[in-house]
Amino acid sequence: MDEADNDHKNENFEIQPNDIYDEESLPTPLDRKNSLLDTYKEIEDKFCDPDNPVIITMESVIAAAFANRGGIIKTPCTKSQMSNNLGMHLYFKKEFLQITGSFKERGARYTLLMLSAEEKKNGVIAASAGNHALALSCHGNDLGIQVTVVMPVIAPIMKIQACQQYKANVIVKGENIAESRIFALKLAKENNYTYINGFDHPNILAGAGTMGLEIVEQVPDMDCCIIPIGGGGLIAGSAVAIKFLMPKCKIIGVESESCASYSAALANGKPIFTSPNSTLADGLAVPIVGFNAFATAKNIVDEVITVSENYIALSILRLVEQEKAVVEGAGVVGLAALLQGKQEELKGKTVVVALCGGNIDTPALGRVIERGLAADGRLIKFVVTVSDRPGGIADLTRLIASIGVSIKEIFHERAWLASNMFAVKVKIIAETKGPSHTKELKDLLALYYDEVFWGNNVH
Repeated sequence: MDEADNDHKNENFEIQPNDIYDEESLPTPLDRKNSLLDTYKEIEDKFCDPDNPVIITMESVIAAAFANRGGIIKTPCTKSQMSNNLGMHLYFKKEFLQITGSFKERGARYTLLMLSAEEKKNGVIAASAGNHALALSCHGNDLGIQVTVVMPVIAPIMKIQACQQYKANVIVKGENIAESRIFALKLAKENNYTYINGFDHPNILAGAGTMGLEIVEQVPDMDCCIIPIGGGGLIAGSAVAIKFLMPKCKIIGVESESCASYSAALANGKPIFTSPNSTLADGLAVPIVGFNAFATAKNIVDEVITVSENYIALSILRLVEQEKAVVEGAGVVGLAALLQGKQEELKGKTVVVALCGGNIDTPALGRVIERGLAADGRLIKFVVTVSDRPGGIADLTRLIASIGVSIKEIFHERAWLASNMFAVKVKIIAETKGPSHTKELKDLLALYYDEVFWGNNVH
């Protein structure tokens, strides 16, 4: 092992956002995007050729299922308690119950198993913000193959530490997954590692397709399957299996509106760079959908829709409360599409939604649940102007408590009131049972107070 390689092995997370640039100063966002586009063209991934994409076949998926026997959990696909509320026979494919918490294990293990003896000896490398890195690290450790993962600075520390526990060499480099990918490909070339694209390597797609095989077996009367889209690997592989066995089954892909790279590829006719924005579905924030994935999926996926951040948060909350399941933002977008009411034609149908991952940071989970409560109309904020004389605020809180509304936070201020010197502005964050309970509170406060401001009007 040469000295340069040792430097990478011993890197202790000194994060430098502009490490892949030659400029002394941090480039502008436009410079960064243009540099990324240029470098994407210059650095080749031999398994993902944009000019000659590989279209995955049913034979490949079957081979992956055979190879993975005993090494991958066959996750349950159970009927949801939300079926009646949504007016359909709804089933959840619970991929978050894999050992590392996501479907990524299916493709990772199969790809590692298919390496030559020399490739296994040299080791593999990948760029990932979490789930692919975890899957490779886990199964690389199990199969005795050294794994190096390059993770962006936005990667949750929980996932970084989990990869280290599986004895992977972890390098934190790049502001986003696109920059991490560029650095990983450079290291692969320098050290003769095999680079494994987490959503577009042909064997990754074939492995992902084994989820589709299981779904068909578990729900043989399925009318529709809803699958999240990030880089496109899961929907491409699974659609191959489902359409082969159930040609009339509708396949719907769902992505976050904050990074709709697959929709952009459809509009463009081929994969195109899409600037990812911050999203709760961070696992889907892939700037360019996979070339192999797109070529495989474009003619067999029936529909692609996008969902908002509020419905992603609400879906996480619904799963915690009604299914007792903790699922990450990227894993819930299929449910978000149903809650958002975009698929009314599925009423009365048998629908399977893939819950593809459950790796969410504990601090983030708390924030997301609060956002979900707000989206559900159960966490509200308002400002009331009340008398500043003794008992003024006490009267307000008693009135709120009289109908069972819980006050979570309360603030009051005098200095910024422009008129009444004997009044105080009280800002309240409260929890209700839902929209009807919130309306009851609004009506009650309107009877007793002249100045009440709600929601976005509150500052």
